Amino acid sequence: MPTNIYSFSENAVATGAIKAIIKNALSEDIGAGDLTTKLIATDEATRSRQGRARLIAKEEFILAGIGVFAAVFYLLNPAIAVSLNKRDGEKCAQGELIANLEGPLVSILAGERTALNLLQRMSGIASITREFVRAINDTGARILDTRKTAPNLRVLDKYAVKVGGGFNHRFALDDGILIKENHIALAGGITDVLNRVLAQSPKGMKVEIEVKNIAELRLALDAEAAIIMLDNMSIADMRQAVAINNGMALLEASGNISLANVRMVAETGVDFISVGALTHSVKAADISLLVDCSA
Repeated sequence: MPTNIYSFSENAVATGAIKAIIKNALSEDIGAGDLTTKLIATDEATRSRQGRARLIAKEEFILAGIGVFAAVFYLLNPAIAVSLNKRDGEKCAQGELIANLEGPLVSILAGERTALNLLQRMSGIASITREFVRAINDTGARILDTRKTAPNLRVLDKYAVKVGGGFNHRFALDDGILIKENHIALAGGITDVLNRVLAQSPKGMKVEIEVKNIAELRLALDAEAAIIMLDNMSIADMRQAVAINNGMALLEASGNISLANVRMVAETGVDFISVGALTHSVKAADISLLVDCSA
């Protein structure tokens, strides 16, 4: 089973894209310069002062994005050395040391917020994803993300989902065919839209369509959709949909999925469960960077 049910390849997550995210974030946060630090470091000795910093977990979470964290400081000032005690995918306990930094203190202070913002968001996504994955353990269903990501951070958001044990849905609109209710309205109906899309879709690309009820499911099956999204269906209707489908198409449950109900959804027999909350409502992990000026 590929990481993505569509055609997205990990090769598309280019280093250049991540560098662009970091550089834009640093530019946004630093602006014309760190005014506070400039007013404090008024002499050359202070400006060139070396020191250390410790990256500390303030709660339990799954780490994701530690390489991005380190890259922030490298791109800001290659003289900053980051040594890691933890790796992506590992659990961090409250009070645990994640990494050590050493280098020019003015640069560490300048990069602190950007590095933490990215690391905290990614770790939060990985942590909630891990909870959803564990909740459906042994059911055969898989947790998918959505395109409900933070603008310009999709590469990082979707990577964090994978770290948490989830799978990537479409990466972008050019990465797969998903016919939703507005597309159906535009085309005039499920049968018409599927016939039109299937006749023109690239060879080997699976076509998915969203349905809201059993009648629409039957139309989608008759038109030979490869993947069918069961949108906001009840548990009873999902069970019925699985029985009617009988393995003809892959079934994806979507809409109002929470930790409270995801196990029941998985037990209906669907193949995938997409959860927008993994990325659109993430709670950032609580992490601190503490500077030691005694070096």
